[in-house]
Amino acid sequence: MTPVSAYTPDSGDPTFDVESYTLDLTYRVRTNRLDGRALLHAVMALPTGRVRLDLVGLRASAIRVDGDPVIFRHDARGVHITLPTPLQPGERFSIDVTYSGTPRPRRSPWGTLGWEELDDGALVAAQPTGAPTWFPCNDRPDDRATYRVTLATDAPYRAIATGVPVDVRRRGRLESRTFELRAPTATYLVAAHVGRFTIAEVSIPGVAAELVHPPELAGPAAQAFAPLPRMMAVFEDIFGPYPQERCTMVVTPDVLEIPLEAQGMALFGVNHLAPSFERLIAHELAHQWVGNSVGIRDWQDIWLNEGFACYAEWLWSERSGGAIAAAHAAAHWERVAAEPADLILSDPGPKAMFDDRVYKRGALTLHALRLAVGDEAFFGFLRRWTTAHRHQLVGTDDFRLAVAETFGSAAEALVHRWIDGAELPPLG
Repeated sequence: MTPVSAYTPDSGDPTFDVESYTLDLTYRVRTNRLDGRALLHAVMALPTGRVRLDLVGLRASAIRVDGDPVIFRHDARGVHITLPTPLQPGERFSIDVTYSGTPRPRRSPWGTLGWEELDDGALVAAQPTGAPTWFPCNDRPDDRATYRVTLATDAPYRAIATGVPVDVRRRGRLESRTFELRAPTATYLVAAHVGRFTIAEVSIPGVAAELVHPPELAGPAAQAFAPLPRMMAVFEDIFGPYPQERCTMVVTPDVLEIPLEAQGMALFGVNHLAPSFERLIAHELAHQWVGNSVGIRDWQDIWLNEGFACYAEWLWSERSGGAIAAAHAAAHWERVAAEPADLILSDPGPKAMFDDRVYKRGALTLHALRLAVGDEAFFGFLRRWTTAHRHQLVGTDDFRLAVAETFGSAAEALVHRWIDGAELPPLG
């Protein structure tokens, strides 16, 4: 059990951990109406007679714990539930929530997050605290669970969710699709998208991959994602075998500010189909190893997600005939050096955790380590890191320890200068 993050203190309940979610949802596109039932199987971490589920903008109409109706009350952040009897650590219990409403994004220090109604469909942008806008959950990055998501929506719209598709049913004008996600997954990495989609399989040896897009974008999407098989091969060489059950790339006809990663999935806007955004495809694919498989316990350690994925952009460039990583590093060192020296990578603070300097300084840290230890040792280290921590949680201290055990005190001191000090160290 990990305490609630100081970066997102209003999210999550540390008294229990969820082991599995079963979501049965119906979404009406025309009215932006979501009706749902969520069944959570959980285990108690602390002795208590009350628990809280994060739920924002939607209302529960009935809640049962282990089958019994319970008393509950809403506030702006969630639902407070009185248990039938107090529970002790290790005891297992279920929470069954019936809920509904008009889903909408929530406001946060990082912009609006969560379920977003589009001109012709909907999407989910959950990182870091948007998951409660579409299902009741224990919204902590360290509380990973398995999922079974059934989402019914009006034909001709198609629902796409994280996980492996296991069932399709028709009920009048509603089409219901079910997805199972067996990898342990944080709430913010579960996504659902609704649109007039078609699906094209992508041939990648050993990986079930697909490209989801509106029919009118078939040509541009196929061209933009043509490098995906080679990207997969490059990253499997660097990080080890693809760690997810599926690789689903979704393109929406809407313009998006940034792509959005989820477990085994990424969402791109129509604007990201331009050749200049190929690096973002590499970035989101790399997250399937670093961020989604190897996950962080706390948002304070976000550089382990974004710094690694940013460096993967540079490695893809290097291995696909573009600029080498050293050239990217030199250019971005100059840009970071021109910014205020007021960010600590190992603890950037909640306001700055998605600052571009977290991404770039994280990547620069990895490149500095590469220069210090040499390519053979560095790439062996990367592969061991992602393989040893496959579908596990890590923190910055785990990274320090791995560097110290692998390379010794000099490399550990180098990493310390890059991640624990505000001043930007020289590169090499």
